[in-house]
Amino acid sequence: MTPHILHLHSSFDLGGKEARAVRLMNAFGDRARHTVVSGVPGATGARAAIGRQVRVSFPDDAPSLTGKPSVARYQALARYMRRFDLVLTYNWGAMDAVMARRLFPAGLPPLIHHEDGFNADEAKRLKTERNIFRRIALPAAHALVVPSQKLEAIARDTWKQPDYRVHRIANGINTALYAGQPDPKTLPGFVRTKDEVVVGSVAGLRLVKNLPRLVRAVADAGKTLRLVIVGEGLERSAIEAEAVRLGVTLSLPGFRHEPHRYIGLFDLYAISSDSEQFPISLVEAMAAGLAVAATDVGDIAAMVAGDNRRFVVPRSDERALAHAIAELAGDPTLRAQLGAANRAKAVAEYDEKVMIARYGGLYGGAIGRSGALTG
Repeated sequence: MTPHILHLHSSFDLGGKEARAVRLMNAFGDRARHTVVSGVPGATGARAAIGRQVRVSFPDDAPSLTGKPSVARYQALARYMRRFDLVLTYNWGAMDAVMARRLFPAGLPPLIHHEDGFNADEAKRLKTERNIFRRIALPAAHALVVPSQKLEAIARDTWKQPDYRVHRIANGINTALYAGQPDPKTLPGFVRTKDEVVVGSVAGLRLVKNLPRLVRAVADAGKTLRLVIVGEGLERSAIEAEAVRLGVTLSLPGFRHEPHRYIGLFDLYAISSDSEQFPISLVEAMAAGLAVAATDVGDIAAMVAGDNRRFVVPRSDERALAHAIAELAGDPTLRAQLGAANRAKAVAEYDEKVMIARYGGLYGGAIGRSGALTG
């Protein structure tokens, strides 16, 4: 019988965790069917990336993932989860479902929780009450999956999870796709002018990404630069206002599918976030052969090639980020060398084949059918 998997997401607009979840759905193909619930009603932008061969539904009768803790809410969540063979929960926004399984485990399928990072409210310090909640709820999980070394340490040291429960699985992509030539038509309004160096970033326009910081760094770099930020979100107007104030040439083409078709249009890649863990967008930039300037958050410094690490700077030092961008923008030979090293590392360590096999084995093992999602 085909396993029926319930995905409970904090949000299902396309970001890093959603892109990975969709990639796994597509890779599993007809070996599973899926039901997806978003904690934010209507936030289902990642739906369009799911392949036509995948059997997936977005129900309107699922209980809310948000609200005040109550016995009634947790009982409703537990009753709903009983319909499925496996429950996958994602980030803090779905933690109530984990607690529901902790409180009302009878007849419930195995649950695997995924933690991919934190929003702006926990970018600098984790909230004590959430740490306590996780410590209480997570023993209900068959496994806790994290993509980064830093999150693995938090899971063990702060959330007090035993080694056997914590699984670190690095995010992976189809690196072969990024070897091709990019297509300028995939970015509306993108026109490269003579002598212009393009600094690119792919990110949700959210507070935690601190993209106004990137605008200021590009302005301070003092070069003929164009900044292109691919993504959508509530911070668009703030980013645009900062670019206008500083006279930065900015392109905001919105969210675009298939980053392998456009990310190679950039001359260098930049990340200005207050918090990251193991960003898929960075792996995509590396696979496209780009040098990287970034804030030193999450595993970014460990992810890039060794020679690129000096361009990963403290997040509080905007001048250092501007200097990193300026040096890379002014030296095409250096960019090419670092880009080649980054691509080699991405191909060797971050290809999706390993990721898909590990997730498939973990999910299949949880339901007692180790080969159900692999092959």
